[in-house]
Formats: sequence, C-alpha cells, structure tokens
Amino acid sequence: MPTYEYRCKRCGYRFEVFQGITAEPLSTCPKCGGSIKRLIGMGGGFLFKGSGFYITDYRSESYKKAEKRESSEGNKKDE
Repeated sequence: MPTYEYRCKRCGYRFEVFQGITAEPLSTCPKCGGSIKRLIGMGGGFLFKGSGFYITDYRSESYKKAEKRESSEGNKKDE
C-alpha cells in the first residue's frame, strides 16, 4: 500500500497515511479538524533484501579481469 503525505491548511500539521490506491483522499485534519491537502510524495524506494546484492555483481568482464590482475600484482609486492 502506498504512503500518502498530507498537510493541514489551517494548523500546518503534516502526517502520513497508508492508503490503498483506490481509496478516497482524506479531507479533515486529525489534529484540528481543518481541511487538508495531499502532498506530492517522493515515492517509495526499494530495498535489496537477502544476500547476493553487491555493486560488483554487474561489473563488466574487462573490469573484473583488470581488478583481478591488480590485486595479484599487489600481493606479489607484499611478499
């Protein structure tokens, strides 16, 4: 369900409400009873859950080869 943000025109109270997409927008402030306006939201972000989501998962093959070569050269210098 999307989260909608509202602001009261009378007292300025801002709040968020989980509502279905087809639900009617709210019309009264829960704090003062004044009229409210639904604000344009930033949208929901998405979350990567679980293992296996790393920035290096989608690197090009040439990048992976160069990285491997550099790391093996760095190990030789340490010896």
